[in-house]
Amino acid sequence: MAKVLVTGGSGYFGSILVRKMLEEGEGTRVFDLNEPEGLLDMVEFVQGDIRRYESVAKACRGVETVYHCVAQVPLVRDKALFHSVNVLGTEVLLKAASRAGVRKTVVLSSSAVYGIPMRNPVDDTAEPKPLEDYGRAKLEAERLAERFHRRHALDVTIIRPRTILGHGRLGIFHLLFDWIAEGRAVYVLGDGSNLYQLLHADDLATACLKASRRPGFAVYNIGTDRFSSMRESLEGLIAHAGTGSSVRSLPMRPAALMMKMLSRLRLAPFAPYHWIMYGRDLFFDISRARQELGWQPKWSNVEMLCQSYDWYVAHRRQLRTNAHTSMHRLPVKEGALRLLRLLS
Repeated sequence: MAKVLVTGGSGYFGSILVRKMLEEGEGTRVFDLNEPEGLLDMVEFVQGDIRRYESVAKACRGVETVYHCVAQVPLVRDKALFHSVNVLGTEVLLKAASRAGVRKTVVLSSSAVYGIPMRNPVDDTAEPKPLEDYGRAKLEAERLAERFHRRHALDVTIIRPRTILGHGRLGIFHLLFDWIAEGRAVYVLGDGSNLYQLLHADDLATACLKASRRPGFAVYNIGTDRFSSMRESLEGLIAHAGTGSSVRSLPMRPAALMMKMLSRLRLAPFAPYHWIMYGRDLFFDISRARQELGWQPKWSNVEMLCQSYDWYVAHRRQLRTNAHTSMHRLPVKEGALRLLRLLS
């Protein structure tokens, strides 16, 4: 019988976490709307909607550890879905886990809960102040998790990851990789000197595993310890690609306003978090995760960008839109950005 449940285990990060569990020899159950690609013969699968208690309760039955990875991602740009899936779905999961006597629940949150931080690095004392609907929903889900810990003695750990890369991660990165592969310019806001931290999916999976083995409520900020400015990270990737691409600057305020306008008109694939944070500093102090979990990231910004880019180049011709897969795995439509591409 499965000892581990991964909700959203057919999605981008969920499937990576499932493979991590299998490598560790953990009997694993996946809960998702879609079947886990390439894993059906290795895991138990419970199909269902995270907002339906009966299905979630069935998935929680008999497991010791739950990793909650189901989420509507920022690219959805749908406030109602953010609330119903990311908030109400989390509440359903927490209720089912509590009633099933689950030993440990690890909830995957987001750095979007911080909005524009007052200072960097962001440490344990920083107060979350999300500025858009996705971040607000993720923070509300965190507060539900803390409430279940206080009122129902549910042992919960919250993980807040920085932007995740590796293993075929696309989404908005599809545009970056596509333009670099064609030797076109890519853009930063302002001079690109803002420090921006990324996180490899493998490092995140390891952090989740270690968090599941430490009892007691906790919140961990997770990111790489080897990062640089946005410009330097992109220049490192461009040097690796060797396509003649370059980094150019756009004035920050006008460019952010244009991103916002194009998004609202559905003419470009930006989410609010993109125009709010792309040109700003955001990096975590990860000392608590190091000290309490014994966790250490292995990948740098440039290394994970290069790995993700190489995967994209190798699979570029085969990529097809599939409405039943994670948005993090899909290419996005560039819309009005096509004009900027042609001018680059």
